[in-house]
Amino acid sequence: MLLRQLEYLVALARERHFARAAAACFVSQPSLSAAIRRLERELDVSIVRRGRRYEGLTPEGEVVLAWAHRILAERDALQQELSLLRGGLTGTLRLGVVPTALPVASLLTTPFCERHPRAGVTLQSLSSEEIRHGLAEFELDAAMTYLDDDTLRHVRRFPLYEERYMLLTPLDGPLADAERASWSQAAALPLCLLNSRMRNRRIIDDCFAADGATAAPAIESDSVAGLYAHLPGGRWSSVISHAWLHMFGVPEGMRVVPLEGPAHGPRVGLVIAHTEPTPVLAQALVTVAREAGVRDALDRQLRSHLGGHD
Repeated sequence: MLLRQLEYLVALARERHFARAAAACFVSQPSLSAAIRRLERELDVSIVRRGRRYEGLTPEGEVVLAWAHRILAERDALQQELSLLRGGLTGTLRLGVVPTALPVASLLTTPFCERHPRAGVTLQSLSSEEIRHGLAEFELDAAMTYLDDDTLRHVRRFPLYEERYMLLTPLDGPLADAERASWSQAAALPLCLLNSRMRNRRIIDDCFAADGATAAPAIESDSVAGLYAHLPGGRWSSVISHAWLHMFGVPEGMRVVPLEGPAHGPRVGLVIAHTEPTPVLAQALVTVAREAGVRDALDRQLRSHLGGHD
């Protein structure tokens, strides 16, 4: 059994198409098909359901696929550890990030690359479900996500910061002079918010409901960037996580108003698969995260936008 055969199987399961899998592996389709047939003969099981087109894996094939992910991850971990012994960490760190944490990812990735100049980072914006799958299938080395996700299992958690919710509102709007605002006051404004598929939106909807209000945004976005794109015009207000100020700041003609309620929201942190030994790239990112002071950096930035008060 060759590692390349396992790589072909992983590509086929991911692409769900023989031609696309072959292209992803830079081989011909007959070569990929022949390699998987050899793997089936060596293991004496049928791995792929074959029809006129790819129809998925057999139950035995799913078992082989799980082992393929594990074996290839161990291969990568070995290469990373040996590179460290040779004088410098190499390889590519695969980092998944929930969309609402993307604006602060650079607080980890930049110092990581500065400390390990021969290593790189592949950053993916993923849903919580995609992160769970990526970690379980060894497709991710680490992820930035909400730590209170009960479906995250067999992972190690490292807190980074707690979300704090603020109102961004026009300087000439109804709350232009307010020192603080209630959630019901915010609900009465023309709003632009993330859509209800986003974890952040569901959290703030609970905050609106706790104050007896319901948000009815005129504009909804599936990304923080899409939300911010609507704010400079001076018409819309939005409820944001203070972490977004790190990347986007406060648009011209707007101000930040603290919202009444809990001082902190859910924790966002770094998670890695709970394996022994910990892969070198993942451990290197954990070391950076412990020293980065993400929470303090975000709180300082928030205070600067609030004029030194929070």
